[in-house]
Amino acid sequence: MAKIKDTAVEPFLDALASQTATPGGGSAAAIIGAMGAALVSMVCNLTIGKKKYADVEDEMKHVLGKAESLRRRLTSMIEDDVQAFDKVMAAYGMPKETDADKARRDDAIQVSLKLATDVPMRCCHAAREVIDLAGIASDKGNLNVISDAGVAVLAGYAALRSAALNVFTNARMINDRAFADAKLEELHELLAGAESATENAYDVVKGKLS
Repeated sequence: MAKIKDTAVEPFLDALASQTATPGGGSAAAIIGAMGAALVSMVCNLTIGKKKYADVEDEMKHVLGKAESLRRRLTSMIEDDVQAFDKVMAAYGMPKETDADKARRDDAIQVSLKLATDVPMRCCHAAREVIDLAGIASDKGNLNVISDAGVAVLAGYAALRSAALNVFTNARMINDRAFADAKLEELHELLAGAESATENAYDVVKGKLS
């Protein structure tokens, strides 16, 4: 079976809309973030080599390298989210006839929930980076494609907040509260300032288009 990242858009959307639980919101968050990173790359590619933007070329090359790395990371998370969810479902489907069965099942559920928390958390980290890179692209990128930098920052923000929902969902079911609380604190730190960074970049873009 082909990996989701290797399929065309229409089959992916069909799978997203189907009655199966995967791919779902986590995979959608990852691909939205990857799209944001790709748009940052596009703005950089259309800025680099232009005489008018020679003074920011080195910085744009640096941003491009980071954006491409993020795009690859986020794209791989599309499948990671599916696998994490499948492991949770497999754990819930384990036998629970005896006390030993129940103990093994409970342990497996807790392990899988931690994985299902870690995957969207990684997506949140990557999406937050997309926001920051899109902010640079919005400020210094080629004016002819500056609206694409605005779309990039909005995509990064949507990916961050979307993936955060999966972190919140899974963290509340984890018995290891030290682990769960640490993840939630990590998440709140990522979310802090993300909205203002997004709005600032959006306002920069809108101002350049007015």
